[in-house]
Amino acid sequence: MAIGLLFVFSATSKEEVLLSPFFKKQLFGAFTGLFIYFIFSFIDLHKLCRWGYFGYILILGLLGYTIIGGWIGMGAKRWISLYFITFQPSELVKLALPLAFAFYFNEQNKKEFLLPLILLGASFIFILKQPDLGTALIIMFSGLIILWIAQIPRWFFVMLAFGVLFGAPTLYKTLKPYQKQRIQALLGYGDSKKERYQVEQSKIAIGSGGMWGKGLMRGTQNRFSFLPEARTDFIFSVLCEEWGFAGALLVLLLFSLLFIRLIFISLQIPRLLEQLAAIGLLAPIMLSTIINIGMVTGMLPTVGIPLPLFTYGITHLWITLASLGVLNNIAIRRFWYY
Repeated sequence: MAIGLLFVFSATSKEEVLLSPFFKKQLFGAFTGLFIYFIFSFIDLHKLCRWGYFGYILILGLLGYTIIGGWIGMGAKRWISLYFITFQPSELVKLALPLAFAFYFNEQNKKEFLLPLILLGASFIFILKQPDLGTALIIMFSGLIILWIAQIPRWFFVMLAFGVLFGAPTLYKTLKPYQKQRIQALLGYGDSKKERYQVEQSKIAIGSGGMWGKGLMRGTQNRFSFLPEARTDFIFSVLCEEWGFAGALLVLLLFSLLFIRLIFISLQIPRLLEQLAAIGLLAPIMLSTIINIGMVTGMLPTVGIPLPLFTYGITHLWITLASLGVLNNIAIRRFWYY
């Protein structure tokens, strides 16, 4: 997170304004986020899952309201404005969904999976309508991973796989024009000054960084605003340009150590409640990291997926730290018996 703050500073600072409003907001989000992290590290997990289960209906209501009266940014209704703060309800799903599913399958001791599927499907549709295909897919994949761990019938996944496989042409036709253009750009089609502009500039930034980079705040793609969304979706490209391959490798190693440690802890958990919550909270963070880095390097289509702990955005930072706080909660109590 400290490295992320450093590159939000680098991506937003100007000669006339060294400490930009974006950096100040992210710094505030980091300090308050650490407080949130420690709170979620010590809340009773059973109560937290219960709150997540019953609070999920409220979150679905917020998602529905976002489509109708949400705040528009970059052509999408993904935010709700409370005048003093703007937040993204779809981020709350990443925290609440695993807790709600863990409560449902463990506390109520139910094996029926119709209600979780309805909740998952409703979340997917509401987020897709914003439109935010990237976040919708992350929520869907995370929910399916939880359902797999919960040992629902395997025939469901087989039918789902066949449905997606044979329905792919129809699903492609339902995509919006800009989403189709992003897929085509991944395959090498489109104008480098239009459809492929973001990825082309990202690749230039990454490649020009070389082994050791150009130095902090010395990246030309970043400083001269050639790189779009430098403080948000493409912040990893800024890091690669200014810290080079060595800096990128350092960050990838840090993410890998974090994920390997959390996976190892998840495999040690003997109880279903903690295991479902742990896997469900870890999945969105891992998927977001993989998709974001794949996107900026041109290996995946361009989607609005933030890089955890790096991308500018207080809501995303708070939810990520809250999720890591719950994971820490589970880690320090994984051998306790209630």
